[in-house]
Amino acid sequence: MTNDLQGRVVRKLTWRILPFVMLLYFVSFLDRVNVGFAAITMNKDLGLTPTMFGLGGGIFFLGYFLCEVPSNLILNKVGARIWIARVMVTWGLVSAASAFVVGPNSFYLLRFLLGVAEAGFFPGIILYLSQWFPTRQRAVAAAAFMAAAPLSTAIGSPISGAIMQMPALAGLRDWQWLFIIEAIPAVILGLIVLRVLTDSPDKAKWLAADEKAWLIATLREESMGRESQAGHASGALSALRDSRVWVMSLIYFGTSAGLYTLGLWAPLIIRQFGFSALGTGALNAIPSVVAVLAMVLWARHSDRSGERTWHVVIPCVVAGVGLAWAGSTETALGVVLALVLVNVGISAAKAPLWAMPSTFLSGAGAAAGIAMINSIGNLGGFVGPFAIGWLKSVTGGYAAGLYVVAGSLAVSALLTLMIGRRRYQVAPAAH
Repeated sequence: MTNDLQGRVVRKLTWRILPFVMLLYFVSFLDRVNVGFAAITMNKDLGLTPTMFGLGGGIFFLGYFLCEVPSNLILNKVGARIWIARVMVTWGLVSAASAFVVGPNSFYLLRFLLGVAEAGFFPGIILYLSQWFPTRQRAVAAAAFMAAAPLSTAIGSPISGAIMQMPALAGLRDWQWLFIIEAIPAVILGLIVLRVLTDSPDKAKWLAADEKAWLIATLREESMGRESQAGHASGALSALRDSRVWVMSLIYFGTSAGLYTLGLWAPLIIRQFGFSALGTGALNAIPSVVAVLAMVLWARHSDRSGERTWHVVIPCVVAGVGLAWAGSTETALGVVLALVLVNVGISAAKAPLWAMPSTFLSGAGAAAGIAMINSIGNLGGFVGPFAIGWLKSVTGGYAAGLYVVAGSLAVSALLTLMIGRRRYQVAPAAH
């Protein structure tokens, strides 16, 4: 009877929560990285050098870094429904305003403000999932949510490429329409969040009484079990002082450097082989399609085996090899195949990595710790794109920057091994 009840609850959680938060992240990631397609004509219009574009593309994460922890602590206090709605509406408005930048300084400012507006969204959803899904289903739930990033690239790239072939309309260029059109869904979905999201299981009218009781009891039992373990952190300050939070921040730094190198620079790397904007979008989508499948299968294997460490290490190594290959190959086919490896590696590492913090954090500690990991880790999203742009200006090619980002992923793999998998083992899921 318990297994049947558990199955019913997990299915309801899966279908009620995951498709919607995936849609939110799909739009979020699209608004973060569509600047890579805008750059095809925007850089010339605004007079942006590769270094300027890399700086502006990455400066998003400085605003993100400064506001991430406060934003997640507020979410933990007021609930996900209100705060996620606020985040989405404000980032949509700022993203649309990016259409009206007139030079490098306004470009930097709007990218910074976009980071401030969006701060708290990703760690907020990760925290939200940990408040609904039992431990054994958490990596798969996180993988489904984070699969929206490669899906956003797979579906959004051809759309962005098509918008970039629009003629000037109402006095606005193609890149300006790109920012405006792709910002509208964020504002609309932000308003829908107020009606769709449920803050906590005890408020879930869509769960039957026995389902709600089982879920609340299971989550409470897991939380009490973690709190009884040595080294568990439930307070915000204790979480921020926890060395594991800082090490995981550095691990996530490497994966973020890889992810946003792809998001901001992959279209331009592919474009250099002479493809149209539409062709660039189509080719940029291919690696992401493969990555979605790999991500879900890898997370499922991690949940079933209960192992996290090697499920992070191996993908980081694969992604690093792919970046090094992308830097050394001189053919379009080689670049696309290399980007497949990078996409698969970056995507597959994320769900097992994000399943780790909830094994030693809870309550305000989870809100602060997850936000800290994400905010510091996402500085890799500043360093990676900036390194690519600066080194391209210095060397005239992408290779040196790609090698630097590959090195950061090697460091992530080594740090994950140093943490040790025993600390993050969970019981294998029942078959």
